[in-house]
Amino acid sequence: MNTSDPIAGVSVISTGSVAIRPEHVGPTRKNTYLWLATSRRWTAPRPINVYVVEHREGLVLFDTGQDRASVTDPGYFPGGANGLVYSRLARFDIGPDETLAAGLRHLGHAVEDVRTAVVSHLHQDHIGGLPLLGRSEIVVSLPEWESLHRPLPQARGLMPDHIDLPGLRWKRVAPEGLADTSLAPFQDGHDLFGDGSLVLLPTPGHTPGSLSMLVRRPDRPPLLMVGDLTYDDALLAQNKLPGVGDKRQMRTATRMVNELRTRLPGLVVLPAHDPGAAERLAAALDGGPGRRLSA
Repeated sequence: MNTSDPIAGVSVISTGSVAIRPEHVGPTRKNTYLWLATSRRWTAPRPINVYVVEHREGLVLFDTGQDRASVTDPGYFPGGANGLVYSRLARFDIGPDETLAAGLRHLGHAVEDVRTAVVSHLHQDHIGGLPLLGRSEIVVSLPEWESLHRPLPQARGLMPDHIDLPGLRWKRVAPEGLADTSLAPFQDGHDLFGDGSLVLLPTPGHTPGSLSMLVRRPDRPPLLMVGDLTYDDALLAQNKLPGVGDKRQMRTATRMVNELRTRLPGLVVLPAHDPGAAERLAAALDGGPGRRLSA
């Protein structure tokens, strides 16, 4: 890894908030479809985080948030049984000043400044900014992209009409061998710019191709953005799983992330919907060249 710092700052914005079922956060022994059909409670609103990295190669996003059209356009979600499932999974609240564009403006950026957007996975609350990113390279794992084109994507939480948009420049990455032994137990991944500062790690389970992104800087705590591998880092640290996803894969990915903590002292885990993630990021930056923002 290059010892000079290629990163000028790391920030977080939130494109509104989402309430989900407590069983969704987990842990729960209930089958997903059982709790989805029977749960009557919602969590307190949780953020929809987008992480912003100011890299010397250009502005990088990890995830793109939720599209405000999902709360303003009655036709955004599918109808029928799939629409019913979506309505029971989550409730969104997104104001006009809580869009991806607004959040970037508050940080002094424009959507046109985004060189690269890494998408942890293709669920709606991570791809909402895609319509704005026609000038960017959109990075997704190859297994995740392939899952989009399997039968019945809407029933699996994927809405192709909001993902595979005309004019987007997709880069589909497959895990490759990593020479950096400090990243064990991860042996495969993708070094985004070849300098070791931003490394994509496969953490499947929530979806078949879910990615996490490791951010490393000299003299700074390492950061690991994990998408929806967990909704609460305290639960992940205890090896407790969310209530949705492939349990076997999530268990393996969770174990690997927790082992990585022991190899990278001070590792800060940043999920997409953890209410404490922004504060942990701010503490890790400790007054350095990074910013925190709820758009």
